Amino acid sequence: MKKVWIVVAVVAALAVFKGVGVYNTIVRNNVTVNEKWGQVQNVLQRRADLIPNLVQTVKGYAAHEKEVFEYVAAARAKLAGARTPEEAMKANGEVSSALSRLLAIVENFPQLKADQTFIRLMDELAGAENRIAVERMRYNEAVSIYNKTISVFPNSLVAGFAGFKEKPFFEAESRAKEVPKVDFGK
Repeated sequence: MKKVWIVVAVVAALAVFKGVGVYNTIVRNNVTVNEKWGQVQNVLQRRADLIPNLVQTVKGYAAHEKEVFEYVAAARAKLAGARTPEEAMKANGEVSSALSRLLAIVENFPQLKADQTFIRLMDELAGAENRIAVERMRYNEAVSIYNKTISVFPNSLVAGFAGFKEKPFFEAESRAKEVPKVDFGK
């Protein structure tokens, strides 16, 4: 009978050690996701910081486009006020849409496209968009690892007990899935 209790104690100890190891892995993966999200926020903020300068440059040429400038400002404010990754992802889509509308105005002003300040800002914006894409990819990779970790057995038991939930992926806006229309007839 004594040997049975020893075996039970050893099995219980092994289960506890395994549970602690699983918990620590989940915590590390959760921290990694949060770190990657912080980087996404940094590059989104960098782009948001460029927007006022871009708007002011375009305003000099197209002051009558007040509605678009207000739309850009409102989208930027939503991004700045986002509290969760989900809110930030939605606000990012609105910022992208607002920038698209702003850049559509630019097409009507060839002298603006030749303005050195505008050219520099567009280069910075392109760099910011590239950084966003890279950091979004890194964030999604970390989320994938985390979500897989908490989904497999026995990790799912520890994750459920400890209150860990799946994290959302940073997906492309629905308009990014649309095929662009190209018209060379103009």
